[in-house]
Amino acid sequence: MNDQPIISWKAAGIALGLLLTLATFLVKPLGVSTQFVVTDAVVMHQIAPKLAEDNQYLAKYGEKSDWSIDYGWMLVFGMLVGGAICSALFSTRQPDADKGSMPPMWSAKFGPSELNRYAAAFAGGFLLLFGARLAGGCTSGHMISGISQLAISSFIFGVTTFTVAIITAKLLYREKGDLS
Repeated sequence: MNDQPIISWKAAGIALGLLLTLATFLVKPLGVSTQFVVTDAVVMHQIAPKLAEDNQYLAKYGEKSDWSIDYGWMLVFGMLVGGAICSALFSTRQPDADKGSMPPMWSAKFGPSELNRYAAAFAGGFLLLFGARLAGGCTSGHMISGISQLAISSFIFGVTTFTVAIITAKLLYREKGDLS
């Protein structure tokens, strides 16, 4: 494995900042979790309009202007395609790339089952999306766009997210030598 980074973290940070500035200028601040709610609302307005209008949360989404394909789903699609491309291009540069896709720390704690790993990833993603909607935005919306706009709620979200992540990791991998 080559230990040299493809791009320095400083250059990547500057590039991300410039991309975010361009995206905010051209479209609006970056974020994807709202797109799932908009889609739910659009579907509900079509199949059960009374139920959608009576639901305080869904009533504020699903307006006719939300029904067109906009940047939200293109961003979700781009994230999937970009992740796949990066995975294919840089898979040999990943730690333990020659040992398969299961991280040794995970295998030691939870076993080698890929199904369990996928189930845990799905459950974690579901909880993250649920929490993002409770917080009024997702990690990209709050921690990238919101913090760059100096939104207090985004700073609170960022600190809370990292705090919970650290505590969760400490609890999951608390055996001696698992996690420093």
